[in-house]
Amino acid sequence: MVTAIIVAAGKSERMGTGADKAFLNLGPRPVVAWSLLAFERCPDVDQIVLVVRREQLVAAKAVAKMFGISKLLAVVAGGAKRQDSVMNGLKALDVDARTVVIHDGARPCVTSETISETVKLARRVGAAVVGRHIWDTVKYVEKGSTVTRTEDRSKLWAVQTPQAFDVRLLKKAYENVVANKLDVTDDASAVELLGEPVKIFETEKPNLKITTVEDLRLAAAIVLK
Repeated sequence: MVTAIIVAAGKSERMGTGADKAFLNLGPRPVVAWSLLAFERCPDVDQIVLVVRREQLVAAKAVAKMFGISKLLAVVAGGAKRQDSVMNGLKALDVDARTVVIHDGARPCVTSETISETVKLARRVGAAVVGRHIWDTVKYVEKGSTVTRTEDRSKLWAVQTPQAFDVRLLKKAYENVVANKLDVTDDASAVELLGEPVKIFETEKPNLKITTVEDLRLAAAIVLK
């Protein structure tokens, strides 16, 4: 069984609107509904766990019902950090779940095809993420605004979501994070800390993360075209 955890419990501080970006309108539906529908339509996903801010639990259930999300297993409250929200989602998994797909609800442009490819890769290797090569020249700055060095861009990737894992592997990874009081910015980082390999699935499809109001406009141009 494959279960998706859609994480939409962020504070949306950089939106500057005082609103929860997951529930802002993106065309005819809220931002988070686009991700819910992509996973609903994906034949390689059996169940969905949605993680939102505690004050949005009722609204999240209403959105799922409005858009006919039949795969919804649970709606749970997020934590103080993204990693806490993911761990809360993991606690809601069905005992039969073998593969888990983590996705940021702020990435509404995700497609069912991208989800499927990531799941299939994770089934083969245990841990898989979506990413794209970085083609810009990247500078490393140790302190202030003075360049320390230029990185080798041929080895650099911008990693996105979805990220898919063997359930036992990801749970073990987060147990290690908790035990050692670590902070990770994505789920693959937790797995890497165990010394386990993570494979990247390269996608050319737009998969931006909504962080600012301008991102919302860009996402609309993609999903509404």
